[in-house]
Amino acid sequence: MSVDTSKQPTATPADLTPLVRLEQVTKRFGDNTVLDELDFSVDAGKHVTLIGPSGSGKTTILRLLMTLTKPDTGTITVDGEQLFPASEKQCREVRKKIGMVFQQFNLFPNMTVLRNLTEAPVTVLGLDKDEAEQRARELLDLVGLADKCDARPTQLSGGQQQRVAIARALAMRPKVLLLDEVTSALDPELVAGVLDLLRDIARSTDITMLCVTHEMNFARDISDQVLMFDAGRIVEAGPPEQIFNDPEQERTREFLSAVL
Repeated sequence: MSVDTSKQPTATPADLTPLVRLEQVTKRFGDNTVLDELDFSVDAGKHVTLIGPSGSGKTTILRLLMTLTKPDTGTITVDGEQLFPASEKQCREVRKKIGMVFQQFNLFPNMTVLRNLTEAPVTVLGLDKDEAEQRARELLDLVGLADKCDARPTQLSGGQQQRVAIARALAMRPKVLLLDEVTSALDPELVAGVLDLLRDIARSTDITMLCVTHEMNFARDISDQVLMFDAGRIVEAGPPEQIFNDPEQERTREFLSAVL
């Protein structure tokens, strides 16, 4: 099924290349087809949320974009450059444009919070250390942790660690931010704060977001487009008002009735 997540553009033809495009992407693990000839694209600055039952292929899409796994067939392009198939060198260059926030934070426990944010910009992007630190401090202020520069991740709460992880992803100045169930490992009382932070980022920046979440109210709030997945295929796609208020497909209605 082919789905284009962009709205009807008013730009010139030269501006119409999607920032992210997956074409005929198939991914199998053994006999299990996780993604089945998937096609979709995301325009720059849009916020696209993937919903659906566990095991429907949503997180696999994010892992493909991070090159943590490779598709069996198909092509993936980011910002007009091919991510797959491509050489390792080209993959590394394209991946610099992508940031990801994981479920389990994945912070470096042996580093301070500040160094968690500066390590990749210095070593991967080649930023000057002073410039990287200035950017890191600005981002820690943005996420409400300006006073935690010298702390270690183990000294922070789960919510604080996830805020650091979000700041670390933004420190790479990515064109695309991938969010993989970023509140699933948090205690319930910490979820709202992290989601509010992401809402603020979505509203105040032009960063493109591709989000996997079971937080339906969050998906409704931040999305330009919602994609309903099941068994490795897109069942339905549309703006959040349509998907949540008047879904066309019975499978979408079944899923939403179970999670709302």
